[in-house]
Amino acid sequence: MNDQFPVSTLRLALVVAGLVLALIAGFGIGRLNPHPSSVAGTATTAGTDHAHAAGTPAHEHAEGAMEVGGLAVTAAGHTLVPLDGTFTAGRADEFRFQIQEAGQRPVTRFAIVHDKPMHLIVVRRDLTGYQHLHPTMAADGTWSVPLTLPEPGSWRAYADFATVTPDGVQTPVTLGVDLVVPGAYTPRELPPATRTATVDRFTVDFQGDPRIGVYAPLAFRVRVGDSTPTLERYLGAYGHLVVLREGDLGYLHVHPEPELAGQAMMFRLTMPGPGRYRFYLDFQVAGEVYTAEYTVTMP
Repeated sequence: MNDQFPVSTLRLALVVAGLVLALIAGFGIGRLNPHPSSVAGTATTAGTDHAHAAGTPAHEHAEGAMEVGGLAVTAAGHTLVPLDGTFTAGRADEFRFQIQEAGQRPVTRFAIVHDKPMHLIVVRRDLTGYQHLHPTMAADGTWSVPLTLPEPGSWRAYADFATVTPDGVQTPVTLGVDLVVPGAYTPRELPPATRTATVDRFTVDFQGDPRIGVYAPLAFRVRVGDSTPTLERYLGAYGHLVVLREGDLGYLHVHPEPELAGQAMMFRLTMPGPGRYRFYLDFQVAGEVYTAEYTVTMP
């Protein structure tokens, strides 16, 4: 024996020191990336950035494929239960539904994500007729919203939300269900791929190259002739980008960076795989919301 520590003891000390440093670093990272949360009745506020399901806290993204939502009526222990699903073309009806958990119990605690506890996206299966709606909830957990489906066909409704447990744990979920409008239905072909959209008096261009499995920057700029209108925050952000995949109607809801960059809305998006997609960009000018639409093809 000598007066020096045995090699095994020295190794153990180094491992313990490394674990302590890792815990300290992890605590520091968590402090640098807070996500404010406050319960008020049935709702909580959550920070949101980039591409994710509604309710996902602020976070860093790793490289990898983005998982689409809205493919199932049941996910993460929650079920979308429509109380009516057949509509008359062109007639204003009320769409009523519940989000139920085990035992068919209606959920009544939801997070407020981008100013609303529920985002309802409705589109026909040929990706026409896009609507972004915000239902209201009754005390028994029944959601309702006026809904007009202008043409016959099969439509898809996406309930995009996050539930909240009594101890504040949030579960972001996107569920999808089909709605039916009886009548003769001729699907429309998707418009050709383009980087420019015209809506009302606005021309909206986007720059950047979407990539599969890699987060790529996309910049959307709104113009009126040679001038740039003043963009306003809509639902807490300068823009909202919904991405739907042709065929299975896989769903993404993407939020931009908190501030404009040179008067452009900046998004970071990873595409989930090859195929044709429809982009729907909601933005607000002078208190009115507009939607620019694009077809994007991923080889």
